[in-house]
Amino acid sequence: MSAREKAAKAGHRTLITLFSLFAAFPFAWMLITAFKKTNDLLDPNSFPFGYPKGPTLENLRVLFEETLFVRWIGNTVFVGVIVVIITLLLAVPAGYALARLSGTFGEQLGIGIFLTYLVPPTILFIPLAKVVSTLHLQDNLWALVVTYPSFTIPFCTWLMMGFFKAIPKDIEEAAMVDGMSRLGAFTRVILPMSVAGLLTVVIFTFTLVMQEFVYGLTFINSGRN
Repeated sequence: MSAREKAAKAGHRTLITLFSLFAAFPFAWMLITAFKKTNDLLDPNSFPFGYPKGPTLENLRVLFEETLFVRWIGNTVFVGVIVVIITLLLAVPAGYALARLSGTFGEQLGIGIFLTYLVPPTILFIPLAKVVSTLHLQDNLWALVVTYPSFTIPFCTWLMMGFFKAIPKDIEEAAMVDGMSRLGAFTRVILPMSVAGLLTVVIFTFTLVMQEFVYGLTFINSGRN
């Protein structure tokens, strides 16, 4: 390895290390401050990365004993699981149909569906609020179950289109020649080959639900939810 290659490799490693430290800093800061006493947090002369007055578990005690944190996490997980199921049931067959059965029109339609994902949530807020009001779901977890798929399904449909297009049609046609129906080929051949895409949909949808704030703050008013 030449000196130039060694220098380039060292430079790449340095950049990766710096980026990793930059990305990990917020999590390290949260972990440090979680065990700090309130006086340490408010003292401008206190060492920010240590515990001058010793660590404490008081913050965790307040979180779990004086708030409904466990209930809130449970509610979020419940909504996330339901939205993931709805997204899979609708986005996967839609992505397959657009990738296989619609030709060029399907590709254009898929792009159009993806563009709806780019619509800012603030624009959708008023019509979705009307839907929630009509269904009498104010301050109800099911209000989030109704609204969240409006922005998870478009992106996941477009995402699954890409995965299905990457699978050669010859494999599916060979399965149908062997006697499978199109549905059988889809469920027994195509889906097992699309596990990576399905897992991506699950992770993306659940993560999006976990971190979404605008709709959750708007449609859920009571502290118990």
